[in-house]
Amino acid sequence: QVQLLESGGGLVQAGGSLRLSCAASGRTFNAMGWFRQAPGKERDFVATVNWNSGREVYADSVKGRFTIAKDNAKNTVYLQMNSLRPEDTAVYFCAGRAMGLGPPHVRSTYDYWGQGTQVTVSS
Repeated sequence: QVQLLESGGGLVQAGGSLRLSCAASGRTFNAMGWFRQAPGKERDFVATVNWNSGREVYADSVKGRFTIAKDNAKNTVYLQMNSLRPEDTAVYFCAGRAMGLGPPHVRSTYDYWGQGTQVTVSS
């Protein structure tokens, strides 16, 4: 059984930092990424990392503030979020894609999803 287990969400003031973790079990992936969904909005791409090449891709809205990292031995992906803004408030979802087909920022190319973790940034 494949599982993605996120942790690390919480409440932080604007300008603060949080680190999210996502531990995968049951299989390895071509890539793992993070998406987020604010109330009443679509689930949007945040960042992804290719498990073999280490290539990282970021949404423009988080470039320079967020960093994605992986630990192959632990089958875990992290999202370090700095300089947080109120507009970063959302449920953050970890995702894994089995095959390297299609652009890595496209939600539909991911096959497995975590349950989500809430990130709230107060102004």
